[in-house]
Amino acid sequence: MSNELAKGITRQGTGYAGKTWNILGQVYFPKAVCDATFAFETNSEPGQFVPVHIHPNQEEFILVQEGELDLKLDGEWVKAKAGDLVRMPRGIPHGYFNKSDKPTKALFWVSPAGMLEELFNKLDNLADPAEVVKVSAQHEVNFLPPEANA
Repeated sequence: MSNELAKGITRQGTGYAGKTWNILGQVYFPKAVCDATFAFETNSEPGQFVPVHIHPNQEEFILVQEGELDLKLDGEWVKAKAGDLVRMPRGIPHGYFNKSDKPTKALFWVSPAGMLEELFNKLDNLADPAEVVKVSAQHEVNFLPPEANA
């Protein structure tokens, strides 16, 4: 990861420096990468989700661009639709779920970037959810037990 934010445009449907990740079937595109912030686009098909987890050292935001997401945010279910911004302070448990019948596209960003780019590089095409949880914990992303998703 570079220390400085590079100027320029990351085009629609592309990732910064041509990179994409497949995270448990969801396509992620990095959009901006530097020490201060990390932005990425997610594309979630119906039924896809990221279980409840905590970032102990990062603020996280989601701007829903298309579709809608159901979120478990600090133990409560909320719904974010296209145009909505979700704010998730550090240390707050959260997970997102596409419970709709349409794809959802969203822009996520975290501050500071921490180890997320390195984590996504390691999770790319990793198919075993237990290994995803283990590797994530080594990169400051802590998943809660499965009952937290209910």
